[in-house]
Amino acid sequence: MFRNQYDTDVTTWSPAGRLFQVEYAMEAVKQGSAAIGLRSKTHVVLGCVNKANSELSSHQKKIFKVDDHIGVAIAGLTADGRVLSRYMRNECINYNFTYESPLPVGRLVVQLADKAQVCTQRSWKRPYGVGLLVAGLDESGAHLYYNCPSGNYFEYQAFAIGSRSQAAKTYLERRFENFTDSSRDDLVKDAITAIRETLQGETLKSSICTIAVVGVGEPFHILDQGTVQQIIDTFEIAAEQEGPAAEPDAATGQDTAVEQGAAADQGGSTDEGVAPMDI
Repeated sequence: MFRNQYDTDVTTWSPAGRLFQVEYAMEAVKQGSAAIGLRSKTHVVLGCVNKANSELSSHQKKIFKVDDHIGVAIAGLTADGRVLSRYMRNECINYNFTYESPLPVGRLVVQLADKAQVCTQRSWKRPYGVGLLVAGLDESGAHLYYNCPSGNYFEYQAFAIGSRSQAAKTYLERRFENFTDSSRDDLVKDAITAIRETLQGETLKSSICTIAVVGVGEPFHILDQGTVQQIIDTFEIAAEQEGPAAEPDAATGQDTAVEQGAAADQGGSTDEGVAPMDI
């Protein structure tokens, strides 16, 4: 994206009907570290990649607990995500104090979207440069929403945001039909696998990813690094077992090809001037 005469403030429309400041905020989400979410009938799992600015610093927190039944994962400007998560926490507390019941997830998402939309219609404000994956459980079941800086919100079965999230989306699109009936442990495994897809060659360790779960009879909480590392080690052991099992099949195929080639040399005659067959 390049600077132009229509991006001086958020209320200026371009002739093509675009609000560039809003698009810039959405681009900030794409530049943030990846975050993924997936849900079944009873559970929702959030995951994110932990990126540190340098080897001397710790990573910034990307997953926040809002209430016992709601949590968020963010991608983009972490400061904006922290402010919005505090707003959501206050809304849950006020609703619970007034009605003595948990705030429905859909209502909270709408309030969050309305708050983001106001920033797209005031010249003295700027859009929030953060995307939020909101995971929650209420009377209607498990929910996963994505809140966009533009003020739009969408409900998903599974979704990924942030840098290199397309690889995770591809994996989730292949598997999402099985998520509805998946168990809690299977969802966690799929979440870790989706995170690994975004790393593109980097070694997956529990220190560079965070996993959180909320479900029936299980309040929102972040899994400890030891549990995550055990699941990652299980993946690596399974991959090592599949590797040697595939090697004998390949060796058998090579031996067969050699035998067929030798038989062809013995049984057939070679004509001079005839081009060999392309393999």
